[in-house]
Amino acid sequence: MSVLCILTNGFEELEAVGTIALFRRAGIQIDVCAISDTKASGRFELTFSDIKNLDDVDYKSYDALFFPGGPHYQKLEQNEYVMSILKYFMEHNKIVAAICAAPTILGRQGYLKDRNYTCFTSMNEDFGGTYVDQYTVSDGNLITGRSAAASIDFAFAFMEKLIGKEKCEEVKASIYY
Repeated sequence: MSVLCILTNGFEELEAVGTIALFRRAGIQIDVCAISDTKASGRFELTFSDIKNLDDVDYKSYDALFFPGGPHYQKLEQNEYVMSILKYFMEHNKIVAAICAAPTILGRQGYLKDRNYTCFTSMNEDFGGTYVDQYTVSDGNLITGRSAAASIDFAFAFMEKLIGKEKCEEVKASIYY
């Protein structure tokens, strides 16, 4: 299994780093990519350096797409290339996971219509689906998370979708979750 994580300046560190670290603990390949760059700084100035430039990866080769939340969600949503990648993943029924502010991108693109989802509570709009007030919600190929506080639960829901419950439980046990 391989995951494409797309971010840019302003990402929420806890949501990104927590998920990435847990995935690597599980042996899941997760490539972190920045938009038109090889570095990105989070909203609290933690910087990923020497990461992949999104322009240089074959996004079609990945099994899942991951958007961390944070103020960068607006830049992701405004980027036509990122939106074309999201469209590809949705049209090919690949796994798409987004947390906090990032599920609003899915909602505004119409991908939450008739689906169960969660997002940062104050950012919920009428996306045509059912907002569920939980840390994480899975609906088919979509996994959504509510907030930074939900990072670990979100990562494990996403992980279980990728590699199954048994392997996910092993990782949980390894960190005394």
